[in-house]
Amino acid sequence: MSGIGQTQQTRAGQAGTLSTRAEQARKDTESLTYSSGFGNEHSSEAVPGALPLGQNSPQRAPLGLYAEQLSGSAFTEPRARNRRSWLYRIRPSAAHPPFSRIGNGSLRSAPFTESVPDPNRLRWSPQPEPAPGTDWLAGLWTLGGNGDTTQRSGMAVHLYHANAAMDRVFSDADGELLIVPEHGGLLLVTELGRLAARPGEVALIPRGVRFRVELLDERARGYVCENYGQPFQLPDLGPIGANGLANARDFLAPTAAYESEADRPVQVITKFCGNLWSADYAHSPLDVVAWHGNHVPYVYDLRRFNVIGTISYDHPDPSIFTVLTSPSDTPGLAGVDFVVFAPRWLVGEDTFRPPYFHRNVMSEYMGLIEGAYDAKTAGEGGFVPGGGSLHNMMSAHGPDRETFDRASAAELAPQKINDGLAFMFETRWPVTATEQAANARHLQKGYDNVWQGLERHFES
Repeated sequence: MSGIGQTQQTRAGQAGTLSTRAEQARKDTESLTYSSGFGNEHSSEAVPGALPLGQNSPQRAPLGLYAEQLSGSAFTEPRARNRRSWLYRIRPSAAHPPFSRIGNGSLRSAPFTESVPDPNRLRWSPQPEPAPGTDWLAGLWTLGGNGDTTQRSGMAVHLYHANAAMDRVFSDADGELLIVPEHGGLLLVTELGRLAARPGEVALIPRGVRFRVELLDERARGYVCENYGQPFQLPDLGPIGANGLANARDFLAPTAAYESEADRPVQVITKFCGNLWSADYAHSPLDVVAWHGNHVPYVYDLRRFNVIGTISYDHPDPSIFTVLTSPSDTPGLAGVDFVVFAPRWLVGEDTFRPPYFHRNVMSEYMGLIEGAYDAKTAGEGGFVPGGGSLHNMMSAHGPDRETFDRASAAELAPQKINDGLAFMFETRWPVTATEQAANARHLQKGYDNVWQGLERHFES
């Protein structure tokens, strides 16, 4: 069984061309156009007349193209939850050779059975540098997760660290991918078009959509939430009303673009029920000339998040910062929430303003994109961009001692939190860390010490 890594020949070829590839990728981003609106029925054609009018599957599709539906939900799911797109492509997806198993590298999937769920609070420093010639796919490293890919439930937390562009194409049949860049930008070349995602932005690749990752810089590092369950959607706003949090109009879908160079061999890798499978195509599968539907990729700028918080007293629950949610069969209980701690004002009176001490039925993985997080400042290694912490269900956590002492004594003038961008993947089930994460050299051994020294102040 061959491995996930690129061949020595590919690595050698990319060593001298990475700067050129990155420069070309940056240039390509200058001409990108988008269609706005989360959950919209988008449509796009790269060549005028490629999109049929009035029907999906005419006897002969325009321009000699093949009509093909990509369904991200069952046909009979309610209209509000139904996800599908019609693609008009140069060759149908069915025209491919058999797939063969390849090694999974550092990629792991649910069910996570190689270790047991750990009630301890865990924190990791940023990943070490990757080997030369590591593309985005080879650079995926699984921290942990829950659920079962074969049952389409649960989620996984991955990190990536890459220093080479991808010459192959990847798709994930197990779930959708929420990509959170922390260092270096990405150009995501998908079946439905191209998107650029830089630190401070996130990209959402739906289940089954094929894509390739080009680097906009010499290296790229970040986080990935693989959502096996219901597709992400915008959370209901309830008493907030019609506006606020992440606005649908700020999610940008790509416009059609296709690869039309002369046919050449392309390795296509698919993730299926936790394992990687590979086939060598005689042509690029990124050959969609036109499309319409709502099963589409998106990019979203986290700085556009409309933060809502207290204007009187107390600290609101972090659910008020939810960008996207994957609902479960229990109303209000998410398979996974994506939460962002964006720049915001703190004005609560007589209030301990950092996040409060907490034990939670949900499990929380937190990462940092830039700056600092207002509840985590201390400890060996610290909570720094590219690192992350895991607080499983009912694991007591909250501000470290240094933060507590400072916030308890602070003069409560209006304060702008503007020097950090943190996020959280919050899930209904415990996150089982992989063996490689539990034994990683960059796992911080002294994390519990940040809460030492919280002294007794009680006076009877």
